[in-house]
Amino acid sequence: MKYLLAEKTIDEADIEDLIGWLRTNPWLTQGPLVRQFEEGWARWVGVKRAVFVNSGSSANLLMYAVLDVSKRLPNRKVIVPAVAWATTVAPAIQLGFEPIMCDSEPETFGMDMDELDKLCAQHKPGAVIAVHVLGTPVRLDRMAELKKKHGFFLMEDACAACGSTYEGKKVGNFGDLASFSFFYGHHLSTMEGGMIVTNDDQLADLMVQLRAHGWGKDLPPEKEAKLAAEQGLLESFNRPFTFYIPGYNVRATDLQARIGLSQLKKADHVVSRRAENHRQYLTRFKASQHYNVPENPKAVTSSISFCALASSVEHRIKVGAALKAAGIEHRPVGGGNMSRQPFWSNLYGKQVFPMADRVHDACFQIPNHPGLVAKDIDFISDVVLAVKP
Repeated sequence: MKYLLAEKTIDEADIEDLIGWLRTNPWLTQGPLVRQFEEGWARWVGVKRAVFVNSGSSANLLMYAVLDVSKRLPNRKVIVPAVAWATTVAPAIQLGFEPIMCDSEPETFGMDMDELDKLCAQHKPGAVIAVHVLGTPVRLDRMAELKKKHGFFLMEDACAACGSTYEGKKVGNFGDLASFSFFYGHHLSTMEGGMIVTNDDQLADLMVQLRAHGWGKDLPPEKEAKLAAEQGLLESFNRPFTFYIPGYNVRATDLQARIGLSQLKKADHVVSRRAENHRQYLTRFKASQHYNVPENPKAVTSSISFCALASSVEHRIKVGAALKAAGIEHRPVGGGNMSRQPFWSNLYGKQVFPMADRVHDACFQIPNHPGLVAKDIDFISDVVLAVKP
C-alpha cells in the first residue's frame, strides 16, 4: 500500500532519545517517569489528574471499575454507544453492569442525544460512556444538558480523538472520566499505552490503586497512612502489601513513559496536522451528494482516520476496490455496530439500530496522519469521489 492508514509516530529522534536514556541503566518499570508523563499529559489536556496504564482498553476498563468501587453509582445500569470499539463496551459485561445500547446520529456518528434522553428517562442509568467516533466529538453541549437533567456519571472514550476540541476546549474535559490511547499509529504512541484523566481526586486515587493490584503504596505517603489508619493497620511490616480494593495489574512502565514524554513535545504539531487534513477531507466530501460524513460544527476534529458513509453496501464494495487498486489502505469504521458483534449478540440477541447498522454496512475509513500533505488528501479524495453508487 502506498498510502497507509497509520504511520509510525515514534520517529528516529524518539529512538535516539530512548537509546541514550537506556544507556544510563535507568529504572524501567513503573516509576518517576510515569508520574512525570501523567503530570505532563494532565497539563496538556487541561485537567487535574491523569493515570497512565498499559493500553487504551485498560483505560476504559478502569473507568468502569473505579465507578464501581467508588460506591457512588446509584445503580449498575450504563448506556453504551452502538458504534464503538469492543473494549468500550466489553468492560460493562465483564464487571457485571447492565449495559443498554444507544443508536448513533447521522451528524457525528456518535451517540444519538435524543435517543439517549429517552433511554435515560426510561432506565435512569448510573453512567453513560460516549465515544468520539474516529475523533469527531459528540454534541457535548447537549450531553452536558442531559448529564445535568438525568444525573449520570459520564465517561468519554477519547482514544481516537486526542487533541480534538469542542468550543475551544479539548475533549477529555467534559466527562467525569476520559480515556486516551497511545497505541501504534494513534496520534501519539508509547507502543502500547493508555491514560485516564479526571478532575476528581477520589476517583484518581482509587485508579492508582486499581492499576496496581489494589494496594495503597503508590499513593502519596499521607494518603496511604490515612487509608491504613482507617483499616486499623498500624503495624508497618505488612502495610506495603495490603490490598484495599480488588485490583488489576495494568501498570505502564517508565520505558513507555520516556517515549511518551518525547512524544508529548510534538503533540501540538501532530494534532494541528491531523486537523488540517481533516478539514481538507471535509471540504472535498461535503461537495459530493453520494457520501455522508460526520461533522460537528462546534468542534475542531483531530481525527485518527477520516471516514465517510457510502450510499449502500454495494457502493462501499466498489469504493473498497478502487482504494485497493490505488494503493490506499482502508477498513470499516472501528468495529462498526457493536450489537452485531458476537460478544454482544450472543448475550442479548439481535437488535436493530438503524443508523449504527448503516455505519456497519456502508461506512469506511481512509488515511489521515501527519505524513500526508494536501496533494495526498486530494488524490485519496479523488479516488473515492470518482466512485458513484
